Formats: sequence, structure tokens, C-alpha cells
Amino acid sequence: MATKHEKILQYIESLPVGDKISVRQIAKDISVSEGTAYRAIKEAETRRLVSTIERVGTIRIEKKKKENIERLTFAEIVNIVDGQVLGGKDGLHKTLTKFVIGAMKLEDMMRYTDAGSLLIVGNRGRTHENALKEGAAVLITGGFDTAEDTKKLADELELPIISTSYDTFTVATMINRAIYDQLIKKEILLIEDIVVSMKDTAFLKSTDTVREYHLLNASTTHGGFPVVDKHHKIVGIVTSRDVIGKQDDDPIDRLMTRNPITVSMKTSVATAGHRMIWEGIDLLPVVNDQGLLQGVISRQDVLKALQMAQRQPQHGETIDDLVKNEIKMARDAEETTVEFTVTPQMTNQFGAISYGAFTTLLVEAGSSALKKFKRGESVVENMTIYHMKPVQMETSLVVKPRILDMSRKFVKMDFEVYSEAILVGKAMMTFQLLER
Repeated sequence: MATKHEKILQYIESLPVGDKISVRQIAKDISVSEGTAYRAIKEAETRRLVSTIERVGTIRIEKKKKENIERLTFAEIVNIVDGQVLGGKDGLHKTLTKFVIGAMKLEDMMRYTDAGSLLIVGNRGRTHENALKEGAAVLITGGFDTAEDTKKLADELELPIISTSYDTFTVATMINRAIYDQLIKKEILLIEDIVVSMKDTAFLKSTDTVREYHLLNASTTHGGFPVVDKHHKIVGIVTSRDVIGKQDDDPIDRLMTRNPITVSMKTSVATAGHRMIWEGIDLLPVVNDQGLLQGVISRQDVLKALQMAQRQPQHGETIDDLVKNEIKMARDAEETTVEFTVTPQMTNQFGAISYGAFTTLLVEAGSSALKKFKRGESVVENMTIYHMKPVQMETSLVVKPRILDMSRKFVKMDFEVYSEAILVGKAMMTFQLLER
């Protein structure tokens, strides 16, 4: 059964986009306390189902799919620029397609301004009105107001007019930063992106026997299944190893592994893969906060997802991406070496390479060396840096990774880092190997 919290979230999701909601209204509609309603609204904000704006209230906005996550709603723009809504509040839930900076003559501005766009402009009253008539919302910089007639027009057309105290350049930078952060989030694969949904998930009940296991195994060809109780809560997991040599009428709940490792929809695929290797398991149940089964992922699903992610075009760059972009492979028959240049973004407050950039460099160098042996994907298990000298920006480095020991599941590597033949770093690292 769904909890009160889940019921409220389902109720919010069922509301039409653009509806205003309040703690008091939800508490009354679903017969819950205002505290419970408030907590659910905050969770809905995290899930990007609603947006709360000062002096306006909480608005149901369109939930974005991963493919259009970089598109922002006008409600989100208000929060990004600490804005004040002057008119057109009923259109805050709408999504903008592009933003136009109004730093030109009026007629030239209108050529670029069309329906669904956001015009960023100063205190130019006629421009505000014309933009609304073209179907665009307006963001007024410098903290200026607009005419009452323009506010009424914005209300009629349901197109927001927003005022912010920031200047045009700062506003454009803030919006770009928000889109950039969204793009980075878009690239991080979560379990919800690859999970086998509940309707396609084969599972057993704790009251089932080995007979039911064999029937399910024959119809799905899967070797392992999650086990749930009568409330659909996960209680165990059963695999072919558990049922070998057992009688058909042996109960599953005596054979299964109790309290299995589980993940949630918001767990990253990389984290799930790491746990599967470390624990030596091939199947992970996906559960919600109440422990109810939501689906499953297999080791094969994780491997495919990680390989697919590497082939996707990259948009938002993380620190890891910046480091990877500077790495150049220098291979010969004897060894694999990596050449690298320290850029200003990778330095600490003293102008030397940061610890984070240095460790990322070592990880990437190790992964590149492993790929030479065609051993598939790898995950760092542990790392020890036992020698590191300050390395200034614009310095060229050479990393020499060396495999000390390799088994089917683990690789131990030694690293030496040189700057103009001077040893500036030594480290040791253990990788886990993720094989098919």
C-alpha cells in the first residue's frame, strides 16, 4: 500500500500543469496534516514537479524528460535570477525555447523574438509590449518596472514579465550556468534510466516453493529472482545456486538470501556496478523508500548502459571531463604512457595541480592502460598516493602506469609521474574488472 507521502506525490503529479497548490489545500484534499503536506511538496520540488516562487506560491510545472532537461520553465528562471513577477503569473509553468538579449534596435529585436522565447532587456517599455504581442515572455534587468497596461497585457496573454536587479550579462551567465548544470545531470546515468520496470519484472512470493522457481525459470530463462511478501516488500533473493538439489515442495523463504542488497531509482549506474562487482552478484532489486519492489537490474544491464554512455556526445563538462580532454596516449610496444598538461582550471589556491585533478589523471591513465589488454570496463577500488610534489600550471607531465598483478576480478597497478624527467608523484591503485 502507498504511504500518505506517496499518495500526495501521486496527487500532485495528477494535477494539471500550471495549477497553483498550497500546503493547506493539499492537507484538506487528502486529509493529512499540514506537516506531511509540506514535506511532500518539498519532495515534489526536488523531483521537479513543482516550483515555489516567493510572493507567487507553488506552481505545478511540466516534469522534464532526460532528452529535454536543458529546457527551463519561466518559474525556474524567476528562482535563478531572484526575480519578481510583475505580470502573467498564470504562464509561469510554460517552458522557454530560447532566450534573446535585447541589445539592438526594436525592429531588429523583434526579428529574433518569437513565441516561447524570453527577451532579456532593460527599461524599454515599448519593447516589453511588442515582445508580449509576439508571444514571448520578458525579463527586465536592472530592477526596473513596466507600465500597468503592459502588466495587464501579460496577464491576458499568460506570458510572464519578470524583473531582476541583476544586469543583462550577469543574468545571461546565471541562466547559462543553470542549463550547463542540467546538461551534466543529464549525462549521469541513474538506475531509473535502465531499470526493468515492474510489469516486466519476474519475481517470487515468500509463500512459493522450488516448483514455482523452476516454472518461472523455464518461462523467463533468468537464473535469479527477487522474493516479496504479501505487501510487495522485498524480503530476499533466490538464485539457481540456492535451489540446486532441492525438492520441488521446499519453501523459497528457507532457501533465499535474506535482506538482499538493494538500490533506489536515484542510485547512479556506476555505483550499482561497483556494488555488484564488490559483492559478486548479478542481480539487484530496485526498491522505493518503503522497501517495495520497483524493478530489477542485472550486471548485463549495467555494462550495456556504461558502454552506451561512453558513446554519447558530451555537453556539460565536469572536472573529470576537463582532465580527460588534456590526456594524450603515447603507446609503444613496451609500455603505455600518458602525456598531460596542467591547465589553470585544475589548480588549487597556490597555483599547483589540485589533488582532485591529480587523482583523476591517475585513474584515467590506469583505465587507458587496462584497455590495452581488452579487459572491458573497470572501477577503482582503492588508491594510495605516497609521493606528490607541487606541479605548477602549464607544466607537462608523463604518467607511467605499470601492472603489478592481475586476476580475473582485480588488477593492482603502480604509477610514476614525471615532469621533465623529475619524479613528482608515485601511487598504487587497485581496479575491479567488470566483465560480461
